[in-house]
Amino acid sequence: MSDSALIEAFLEMLSAERGARANTLDAYARDLEDARAHVRGTLLSADAAAIEAYVAGLSQRGLSAATTRRRISALRQFYRFLLQENTRADDPTSRLDAPKRSKALPKTLSVEEIERLIDAAANPRDKALIELLYGAGLRVSELVSLPLRAAPKPGQAHMVIEGKGGKERLVALGRPALAALALHMETREAALPKLEAQREKAKRWLFPSMSAADGKMTRRRVAQILESAAVKAGISPSRVSPHVLRHAFATHLVEGGADLRTVQTLLGHADIATTQIYTHVAEGRLKTLVETKHPLSRKLERDDEE
Repeated sequence: MSDSALIEAFLEMLSAERGARANTLDAYARDLEDARAHVRGTLLSADAAAIEAYVAGLSQRGLSAATTRRRISALRQFYRFLLQENTRADDPTSRLDAPKRSKALPKTLSVEEIERLIDAAANPRDKALIELLYGAGLRVSELVSLPLRAAPKPGQAHMVIEGKGGKERLVALGRPALAALALHMETREAALPKLEAQREKAKRWLFPSMSAADGKMTRRRVAQILESAAVKAGISPSRVSPHVLRHAFATHLVEGGADLRTVQTLLGHADIATTQIYTHVAEGRLKTLVETKHPLSRKLERDDEE
């Protein structure tokens, strides 16, 4: 059986038995195709040494630790599948060690930079898009997949988002995001394609596309919109991405006093461990709080002054 056929069978299993979403399947397919292209021999016949050599080469190619971890995870699950199917009698990934997760907080932007970015939006659609990425902490995949029916109704200050694994969560929206969305809805018709067949597909989405086959805005287009706004706002485009806005949302919440459980819920993290990357932001805020508000700390300051 060829590597391509084995990868296809593995992806079918993920879809049928585990309910994996399209984005997840695409990621596994890309990772395994990369391994197939770079592993000595075939994936079916590769031994532990060949797999380890491939993984060692990932960092030499400039891939990040996060990407390496994902590639290793894909390979592990692929070979476990082959074991279960009796296609292989061994697991060549059993000796692999994934790179340790970085404890550094991901890149973010200041509140002032976020305000400049929003002010630099080219039109109501772009402003609404940025407001949702930052003001609601949406993943870009969640943003572009928002159906038109997700738009808040009059008097409503929330949206229902379908996140990873098809799980729904309630997202609260502030006044700026609601105002931006309302204006976008007034001008949204102009972004719909003229051809009736394309128009029917596009009008289902909150952020329609003039040219995409499925009618919804692509993640690449979102990145281009942010890049243009960043240039206009005087911010290096390399510092701005949908994920950076999501991190800014979480960071500013914690800095403002939100607890990690609340941030976990708002971000749609299944595990609190994923949210704990923001712990040191909370620690810094709590340290300042103790130093400025605790009576013993204030007493020590008075004693020092005397």
